[in-house]
Amino acid sequence: MKKYVILIPIYNDRESLTKLIENINYEIEGINSEISVVVINDASFQQIIDEYPNTENINSFEIVNMKENRGHTRCIASGLKYIFEKKEFDYVIPMDGDGEDRPEEIKNFIDLAEQSNDQSIIGERIKRSEGIFFKLCYLSHKIITLAFTGHNIKFGNFTCLSKSTVEKLLKEKATWNSFSGSLKKTERNLLSIPSIRGSRYFGPSKMSFFNLLKHSLSIISVFRKTVLIRSALFIVFYILLIKSNASIVTSLPLVLLLVMIYSISNLALRENMSEFDASLSNIHEIDKIK
Repeated sequence: MKKYVILIPIYNDRESLTKLIENINYEIEGINSEISVVVINDASFQQIIDEYPNTENINSFEIVNMKENRGHTRCIASGLKYIFEKKEFDYVIPMDGDGEDRPEEIKNFIDLAEQSNDQSIIGERIKRSEGIFFKLCYLSHKIITLAFTGHNIKFGNFTCLSKSTVEKLLKEKATWNSFSGSLKKTERNLLSIPSIRGSRYFGPSKMSFFNLLKHSLSIISVFRKTVLIRSALFIVFYILLIKSNASIVTSLPLVLLLVMIYSISNLALRENMSEFDASLSNIHEIDKIK
């Protein structure tokens, strides 16, 4: 019997977490696997612990409380390190704690994992629930990422990672800055399932335009060497194209490109292997719910 650990980063979202745990418990009923839940509480200032009456299908459930807030990506990275060092497992399933990663798709991950040869699985987004403006921004993010990195990244945190993949991610400093970018960099042979982006259980989505922009640039920064080469080629080609019609307007794409290069260079500084290796020292206490 394979062992799965569901990894949930959370920050000030107790109501959503409570509902998610109940839905996970319902969706995994009858699955012939051992399923545990590890919640990484990213130093929430609100109360996270709640009553969880329906956990009979969950093998174990604990909340790891962090001393300092490190952000969503680093929360996942710390969780992977904690699980790898402290738990027995075959696969880890990271998922958001607000309902946007749908618990009914966990069975799809497990069904495919049971048939795979230690391969990791991504939830490839086929539909999103946000408004038209956000969808257009997300489409632009995917196009720009593909153009400058050569990688078509159509997945987020909702994945099913084999133990060997988790080990690779823990050796890659980019994991401390961009989960999906690091996964794409370290694993070339990924399986996929279709995944629909759900709606938050409570409150508005926390993925603002600024957060999406930062998320996009963080992914691109993982492949910065490729980005610099492609950017240089674009600059040469574009200058030759506009040299007879140069103006402030025609120069705008070059300015935007230079701003992007500067931004990803700054974001790349967030990749810190020393901080990543010491991330478990940020644990304050662990609450054993089950």
